[in-house]
Amino acid sequence: MAILYSFRRCPYAMRARLALHVSEVDYEHREVLLRDKPAEMLAASAKGTVPVFITDTGEVLEESLDVALWALSRHDPHGWLDGYDAALTALNDGPFKTHLDRYKYASRYEENTKRGDVNLSHRSKAEVILNQLNQKLERNSYLTGSEQNFTDISIFPFIRQFAAVEPKWWNSTDFAALRDWLTRHVESDLFKNIMKKHPQWAPSAS
Repeated sequence: MAILYSFRRCPYAMRARLALHVSEVDYEHREVLLRDKPAEMLAASAKGTVPVFITDTGEVLEESLDVALWALSRHDPHGWLDGYDAALTALNDGPFKTHLDRYKYASRYEENTKRGDVNLSHRSKAEVILNQLNQKLERNSYLTGSEQNFTDISIFPFIRQFAAVEPKWWNSTDFAALRDWLTRHVESDLFKNIMKKHPQWAPSAS
């Protein structure tokens, strides 16, 4: 059976779990704590981040996009790959994620900042990208048109993470269309299903 090493709150792991669930791939879920990474996971992937997916043939996929596209290439019942905008996902995974991390975790990147501080300069830079998404969603229900596809699925976990940093501020922004889009995804049965809690995995538990 395939194996997925995952961490519930990681947006990359969410992306992988969403695609695996929809594609109906059968796999063993191994929930890990990033401060207590199992040796089995590190033996499969020395990078030490989630997700790590080991296919039923033993191939190791170390990136969330690779996991998701592998799963959807096997079975894509909702046509998520139709019209998928890889460039928009790359914008999310590159510039937006850079600003998100430095906005949310300012103390990791700046001197003289405390845990819990935010970087408003990087928030502003992220807003430029969020505004692009909001404009798309003012014209259509989803990022690439009237139908949901993997573009939306690949991005919304990261927008969710951004929105949770300063909820009061987020709710006061002009990103009404983006907030509605995010709410629809977060409140979906699909998302609730892949966010079910799992106990921390240990070798003896498998």
